[in-house]
Amino acid sequence: MPHVKRNLLNQGMMAIRRCSGKAGFLHDYKSDAYEAALSFKQTASCRLSLIGLGGLLLLTPLRVQAQQPIEFKAEPHNYFQRTSHDPFARFQEQLTKGTTKLDVRSDLAFLRSLLTGLKVPISSQMLVFSATSLQDDKIHPTNPRALYFNEDTYVGFVPGGRVEVIGIDPEMGAVFYIFDRLNPGAAPVAQRSDKCMNCHAGNATKRVPGLIAESVMPAANGSSLESYRHEESGHQIPLENRFGGWHLTGGHHLETTHANLMGQLSKQVMSTRAIQPGELYNANIHLLPTSYILPQLVHEHQLGFVNKVIALQYVVRSLLHESHGKPGAKEAATLDEMIHDLTRYILFADEASLPKAGIEGDPAFIKDFSLTKRTSAAGLSLKDFDLKTHLFRHRCSYMIYTPLWEGLPAFVKQRVYARMAEALGDQDREFTYLSGAEKQNIRAILKATLKDLPVDWK
Repeated sequence: MPHVKRNLLNQGMMAIRRCSGKAGFLHDYKSDAYEAALSFKQTASCRLSLIGLGGLLLLTPLRVQAQQPIEFKAEPHNYFQRTSHDPFARFQEQLTKGTTKLDVRSDLAFLRSLLTGLKVPISSQMLVFSATSLQDDKIHPTNPRALYFNEDTYVGFVPGGRVEVIGIDPEMGAVFYIFDRLNPGAAPVAQRSDKCMNCHAGNATKRVPGLIAESVMPAANGSSLESYRHEESGHQIPLENRFGGWHLTGGHHLETTHANLMGQLSKQVMSTRAIQPGELYNANIHLLPTSYILPQLVHEHQLGFVNKVIALQYVVRSLLHESHGKPGAKEAATLDEMIHDLTRYILFADEASLPKAGIEGDPAFIKDFSLTKRTSAAGLSLKDFDLKTHLFRHRCSYMIYTPLWEGLPAFVKQRVYARMAEALGDQDREFTYLSGAEKQNIRAILKATLKDLPVDWK
């Protein structure tokens, strides 16, 4: 019976996830007062005091979310009332002006031209066959959904359904669009989706517009029989808890995985069946027959980064608004706690272990992913893969080059850079998982590729 109750709960939660929402561009803001309130909290001594007194802080980020949920629809955020400047919004302007056109001869031709226009690599394709999406009535093991992404744009395609796009606005977070069904020969219109926010602005994203991923055991109709991750995103999630309802192809070397499995419930007992990509459907319904693990690992890292930075953006704005521009020590403590957490994430402090044999990366995706890399004088990059013991050779997130990161208030980024400088030094015991050589390489890469590092940053 406990298993049945859990299944009913999972299915109930999935049924609730039918969302609504629009998006808008948030005004730029700075705060000298906030900077002043934070001035006493610098260097390692501040960090250690926060660690030692973490249980006594009056206002931590988690408590901000739990006791004072951010009303992203209201002041000072006004999510619905603003105009978005995310990548897809800019692309729409090009379509309207006629400077860019889409191929509307067929679903796949349309998808291919859309991905090309948005600079989203086809090699990033991931296939998911659980009905954990807006178009859940069309997604199941015989008709998987395809997902594609770059650093700030996410595209979903359901064969026989509609194309969905998420663009990341640096101040608003995730902005959602869905195309009309394609009629060959006529260009479909994309509109803001008003059915996404219960999922994409729920507990998994700290109640602000963000990104989510699921790991479930799908039934034959795509409905969820079991869930393996709960309201969490990021590279810290153990690999054995990911990939439920997803296809995995190539050399992932996972000894235990929920990937490529379909479930069946009989007399309160669940059994599973292995299904390979293309086994229950024609592989030609997608641009590629593959769903490699490397894009999925990169995608998961991005989800965690995006959600943390968006949450930080909203919390800072809320704190400034609630304190009437005169924040104090309580607000400073909240920000310090979030900066500490974000710094750990940027430097992969809690990264889940790869299989003992490592993973094999798809050469096409590696090539596409590397096209935008920034290198040091020695040719080193934050986009250099390791794939043996961890995902990247130099464990510092390449996402600090994105417009999302650049959109954070300057004083917030400076605080993160200061904390990163401590972490990449020789005295910080919290980051000893990074060798001296790796720390030195990361510092060299950052100094060569970031323009807004503090002048005295080492």
